[in-house]
Amino acid sequence: MSQKCSVYLVAGGRFHDTGFARLELLKLLAELPRAHVRVGKDFSDLDEILASDFLISYTCDVRPTLVQQALLRTFLERGGKWFALHGTNSLLDFDTTDGPIEAFGVTIPGVPYAPDLAPDYMAMLGTRFITHPPIQPFRVMVTRPDHPLVAGLEDFIATDEPYCCEVLSDIEVLLGSRYSSDVMTDLPPEWDDAQRLQPQMYIKAVGAGEILYLMLGHCCGPYDMQPIMEQCDAVRGSWDLPVYYELLRRGLNWGLS
Repeated sequence: MSQKCSVYLVAGGRFHDTGFARLELLKLLAELPRAHVRVGKDFSDLDEILASDFLISYTCDVRPTLVQQALLRTFLERGGKWFALHGTNSLLDFDTTDGPIEAFGVTIPGVPYAPDLAPDYMAMLGTRFITHPPIQPFRVMVTRPDHPLVAGLEDFIATDEPYCCEVLSDIEVLLGSRYSSDVMTDLPPEWDDAQRLQPQMYIKAVGAGEILYLMLGHCCGPYDMQPIMEQCDAVRGSWDLPVYYELLRRGLNWGLS
């Protein structure tokens, strides 16, 4: 009989259909008999996380406390694996100094920005979310075709949030994109640089442990944008792509290995 692998899944936060993501990840984990799964909505259950071998997170604007950040680092440094998805590196807020503004036909409380409130946490993750232009198609390139997590895959087009992230430490980029206003809409000028490789999937060592980060994967249900919008269209983004599920399965198998 194969040995049990303790898994802790964190799915929670704002402006995303974390229920959908949680369900899809649990269905994939159900394919893996070794996975013994516990679920939370944030990083507060430190005893369960520290007792786990493998941490998975699908979050947005979930802000770990300083104590939680220190324990997450301990989890990694002693050999834990962390599969971080989409908005795990995203903290969001609105600058309301000048009041509400109109953005893409919607009234929002103020200018959105990503506050730098957890520098140690972001350094541990290796990147920090800054912004993204609207959801749109963009090319995702395999940058390390020899790496088993992406071996045999071809470049593909994702319709998703093109994340613009600050790279804070050494990472090994497995999937990447190059953003240019020639082929993208509403791209902030400071990110209009076809020479810059924006990571979409990377791996990073932390002590004896590792983080695998996959930035693709936005999903939103009809009521997830409240109170900004009463109701919106459901969005599944990269979750509509078979290659995305292949990446998820490879990431989950990596975590259980």
